[in-house]
Amino acid sequence: MSHSIVLAVSGGYNPLDLSGAGALFWTLLIFLLALPFMWKVVFGPISQALADRDGKANAAIVAAERAGEEAEAARAAVEVALGEARVEAQKLVNAAKERAEVRERDIVDNARKEADAMIASARSAIASEREKALSAIREEVVQLSLGAASKVLGRNVGSEDDRRMVGELVRGKN
Repeated sequence: MSHSIVLAVSGGYNPLDLSGAGALFWTLLIFLLALPFMWKVVFGPISQALADRDGKANAAIVAAERAGEEAEAARAAVEVALGEARVEAQKLVNAAKERAEVRERDIVDNARKEADAMIASARSAIASEREKALSAIREEVVQLSLGAASKVLGRNVGSEDDRRMVGELVRGKN
């Protein structure tokens, strides 16, 4: 403004002349008079919108950080639970292996006992059948011997005493 006063004193400045420096004067005057209204109507809402946007962005950042912390805490909790589950699973597997080994030993022991019992029973049956067969063979030999002696002697040899004597000879007893 001091510039326009200097020009006015020298006589060359006419503020009403819009073709020269007067246009600058009026432009500045109108701008300064309109500035409070522009601030209230245009810049105020824009500033408020920018402040609101910054507030929302800050709130979103805080919420994202909080969600990240919660996610990290949840991940840590899941890892702890997973570790505990692994330990429990390993315990169950070990217990199952031990039960399986005990059961295997029991099955093998029972099978051995049954096999031994079957072998003993078979041996006993074999011995019994062998004795029966030998007894039948001896009886047959006694019969044949008595029959042969009867033919050789020409008389009937078959008394109980004869049978006993031939039986002892066949068995190898004197």
